[in-house]
Amino acid sequence: MFQIKGQYAHIFMKKRIIYSSLLLVFIYTFSSFIVEENQKKKFVVVLDAGHGGSDPGNRGNGYKEKDIALNVVLTIGATLEKDDRFEVVYTRKTDKFVELHERGKIANKAKADLFVSVHCNSHRSQASGTETFVLGLHANDENFNVAKNENSVILLEDNYEAHYDGFDPNSPESIIGLILMQEEYLDQSLTLASYVENGFNKSLKRKTRGVKQAGFVVLHQTYMPSVLIELGFLTNNKEGKYLNSKKGQDQMASSIVGAIVNYKESLDSIYQVSEPEPERSSVTNIDSLTTAVGEKVYKGIIFKVQIGAGSNDIELKSGNFKGLDQLSKVQFGEVYKYYFGSTSNYSLIKELREIAVKKGFDSSFVVAFKEDQIIPLTEALKVNTSPN
Repeated sequence: MFQIKGQYAHIFMKKRIIYSSLLLVFIYTFSSFIVEENQKKKFVVVLDAGHGGSDPGNRGNGYKEKDIALNVVLTIGATLEKDDRFEVVYTRKTDKFVELHERGKIANKAKADLFVSVHCNSHRSQASGTETFVLGLHANDENFNVAKNENSVILLEDNYEAHYDGFDPNSPESIIGLILMQEEYLDQSLTLASYVENGFNKSLKRKTRGVKQAGFVVLHQTYMPSVLIELGFLTNNKEGKYLNSKKGQDQMASSIVGAIVNYKESLDSIYQVSEPEPERSSVTNIDSLTTAVGEKVYKGIIFKVQIGAGSNDIELKSGNFKGLDQLSKVQFGEVYKYYFGSTSNYSLIKELREIAVKKGFDSSFVVAFKEDQIIPLTEALKVNTSPN
């Protein structure tokens, strides 16, 4: 074995000790970085139980909206906390009053991936059904009235004019004046809202009034995909009794958990695909791509690239969508979603998404349909495939 002797041996040993120390520091730092990165991978969900404390919410049939919303939120949170993929943050866990602007601050401070606000509806009639709202300009008087009722809580707050820049919950002009800071999150919010309503309808057989847009202040305050869920009408004799029961609250909570999990897994599927990548193609014509990519198809599944969403009904002309063709749209309640491409070939739809991104639709993403109903992407990719 080669040995170093004399004066150089001492120098060599000192350097060796220094290098070893540096290596240990590097390993420790790198390990800490990995741990920190793994911790960051948790999907942060902020759960907001509407009303609370001095604000009871609506009192349809003598029930308390604030109590029902809190029970459902705590049940959702307890389930998600058992899943290592999620971190749950609450705007309130007890019967206390939390100002609307504080709820938004809690979500923003937590750097949440999702904000879910839970409420119950009311009406002077026996109206019934669930509704899930995303932020937007109210499309009709009914939506405005729902938003007005939920926003009116700010009148209980001290110095509310300063917190909300003169916002008046009774004024349609104030609703229209809300700056849509959340616009970039609209597509994601609509996707989650669709999962929520589909779950209520399919799993629980609840009547759904659909996905809607309205100017809710609590949604306006957040900077992440956000929805406000109206579980149903306490003023409806049958529905109110159901929502006030433990069975009803547990079932509604379980359905919302399913929607949140489906939403997260669908996001994961966009980037984590087990299917082998096809050979890259430089062609941009859809018909040519079908030939170039065609490997296998998912039976009964139609994939599309969602390129936009909003309350405006836009004509499906190439010029309106930066030159893209083979366009389609679907109306979800009062919201229109716009799609590019339509195929059962998942490899092809990923190619089409890249085309959409190059055209400027940076936030576009893949969605899946089965029997004309949107389903989680993870569910679609479990379907048996066959050669194309």
